[in-house]
Amino acid sequence: DNPQDEFRTVHVAGTNGKGSTTAMIAAMMRRCGYAVGSFTSPHLTDVRERISINGQLIARSDFTSLMQRVAEAAIKVGERPTFFEAITAIGFLYFAEQAVDIAIVEVGLGGRLDSTNVIMPVLSLITEIQLDHTRIPGTTVEEIATEKAGIIKPGVPVITREQSDEVLEVLQKRADEVGTTLRVVN
Repeated sequence: DNPQDEFRTVHVAGTNGKGSTTAMIAAMMRRCGYAVGSFTSPHLTDVRERISINGQLIARSDFTSLMQRVAEAAIKVGERPTFFEAITAIGFLYFAEQAVDIAIVEVGLGGRLDSTNVIMPVLSLITEIQLDHTRIPGTTVEEIATEKAGIIKPGVPVITREQSDEVLEVLQKRADEVGTTLRVVN
């Protein structure tokens, strides 16, 4: 039922700094009085670290219940979601049911084909892009930037940091193609 459409989101992609950026934005939004969901990856010791509201991890009972619902929905439609797809669905269901004001959503790997990319954010952020995980998103910074730029959507402003010329060219091209703005900050 598209729970991701029930709350506002900020989408965060990049190679380095996604987690820190997500944490800082969530803290700022909480300080402004908003109920803030955070969806991050990977986790360190407990899978529930990936899903939190106002800094509090999803409760075990909620996680278990939502996992069951996601499994039942997958069986009903004949899908076999990946681990990350299932966790994403759980996070989005939890945020919708808890009626967060906004969720800061970190991509897992890449961007364009990432399961988090079903959201229509109010803002997209792209942190530093470098060569990393080259087996999946690409073997050059341009290929990796193209995958990360996949989160750029029509009319959704994008903020990025200073990047190499090759990366900025890819991000600007994508922003121009979809009709949105790209702001570079240092």
